[in-house]
Amino acid sequence: MTTTNETETTTSSHSPTHIAYAAREREGRTPVWNRVGVAWAHKNGKGGFNIQLFATPVDGKLSLFIATEKKD
Repeated sequence: MTTTNETETTTSSHSPTHIAYAAREREGRTPVWNRVGVAWAHKNGKGGFNIQLFATPVDGKLSLFIATEKKD
């Protein structure tokens, strides 16, 4: 388990490696994807992520995608 200090160090010193999205299903329409947080790989290299959520998905579904730079 990650301590608060380790999480703060990781989140403040590096850009996130993943973006967390929640998809809201809409009957007969394309789902709406909302950015709800970010994630960083653990420093120990043994897998796992530190996840910081800005909002909680209503339906409990959360998807992580590799972070990419936005093009203007």
